[in-house]
Amino acid sequence: MVIIDVDGVLTDGKIILDANGIESKAFYVQDGTAITYLHRAGIKTAIISGRESKVVELRAKELCMGDVYLGIHNKLEAYEKILKKHRIKDNEICYIGDDFIDLPILRKVGFSVAVPNAPSEVKETVSYVTNAHGGYGAIREVTEKILKSQGKWDTIISRYY
Repeated sequence: MVIIDVDGVLTDGKIILDANGIESKAFYVQDGTAITYLHRAGIKTAIISGRESKVVELRAKELCMGDVYLGIHNKLEAYEKILKKHRIKDNEICYIGDDFIDLPILRKVGFSVAVPNAPSEVKETVSYVTNAHGGYGAIREVTEKILKSQGKWDTIISRYY
């Protein structure tokens, strides 16, 4: 399973509010496509975010992401719920985060990932730091790395040849 933080990972971390308080976010299309590749490969995905966001809720639904935890201040609790629900172990999880709030999970999972603009303490903790920034292909990069390591990448992209 791949669990993704939102602000700074699935997005570039910017939160845009209009004069009426309506929030908007931008999502990188290749990251969304990468999530569908994970699903095609039989890998489940989830979101754990510290912020409530209708925009994220809609995007997660569009991408058929099963477990979506928004407005979570103790991400470890949400993480434990996901493990219990899916009967999976820490070493079966990839978690992609970008800040201190993600550290408790990053320290537990089998494949921990941070984006390049994460604090140095976070980057020093993880297994892998992406070249791509959050909101600009970090999810795509991690997806490709996972699927290639499992020998599934060529099968997933072969439909486009």
